[in-house]
Amino acid sequence: MLDTLHQPITSIARRAVACLDGQQTVAQALASLRGREIAERIVYFYVLDGDQRLIGVLPLRRLLSAAEDTPVTALMVRHPVTIPEHATILEAHEAFADHRFLALPVVDDRQRVVGVVDVTMFSEEDFLPDQPAQAAALFEALGFRVSQVRGASPLRAFRFRFPWLLATIASGLACAVLVSVFRQTLASSIALAFFLTLVLALGESVSIQSMTVSIQALQLSPPTWRWYRASLRRELATALLLGVCCAALVALVLVLWLGTGPAALIVAVAIVLSVAAACFYGLTIPALFHALRIDPKIASGPLTLAVADITSIALYFGLASRLL
Repeated sequence: MLDTLHQPITSIARRAVACLDGQQTVAQALASLRGREIAERIVYFYVLDGDQRLIGVLPLRRLLSAAEDTPVTALMVRHPVTIPEHATILEAHEAFADHRFLALPVVDDRQRVVGVVDVTMFSEEDFLPDQPAQAAALFEALGFRVSQVRGASPLRAFRFRFPWLLATIASGLACAVLVSVFRQTLASSIALAFFLTLVLALGESVSIQSMTVSIQALQLSPPTWRWYRASLRRELATALLLGVCCAALVALVLVLWLGTGPAALIVAVAIVLSVAAACFYGLTIPALFHALRIDPKIASGPLTLAVADITSIALYFGLASRLL
């Protein structure tokens, strides 16, 4: 990943660039374009002077909506943002995240255009210029990526990732304390120990699934309360169905194997509640991190699993202490 980001931007830039002569009018520019074979999607035209140096950028819509006798230079945006040809792919990421243009020209030392880079080249998703929500989400993702990998030495990567792994250590210690608190409950029914890892595993699996759904959704659009409420209702309904089915299957196995009804009831109810809680955490924590501009792909995983584990153990032994 890092090797790719530090490659020169010219290695991926498109060489076919839609350029216009700055001395042309709109009518002359459109006539010249009709005689060209332009295969790529055009968002901006790049205006050149007599020495083929870049002097401005002309958005496609502005060109199409202007009067035919209007000079191209009267419509263009002066002082365009550019990417130098010696820049890296990582620096291009940073330029897109900072300026939020859909495409940027690559220029040499004399301001001559040598290529163009489209923001969709950095994404697996494609979108049209009139889809601002998808574009905004992509720019945010590029910003996250730049903040994580710029100057990422092993020590820097360690400092970025280790604090989130502390959540796993803390949850493991918290789970050990919880189990010790309920050691008398555990001693009263050894069957509870047999199924503890199963309850934890189901909760973790559902939290990972919900977290994956949440992160994928957040890549397409920024989080809103409307999206959160709708997603939470849908995910909770799915989680309850999953929990009930898994609980029924596990309870049946427990009864047939050990012949103990109370323990089967405790395990079944704990599975349903743990799965529902894990679903809530898996959806909520990535959305919260995204809103705080913390990369949810790295930060939310350890914290979501940690909270899900603590909740599962608390529910499991809390129910057991009351029902046994």
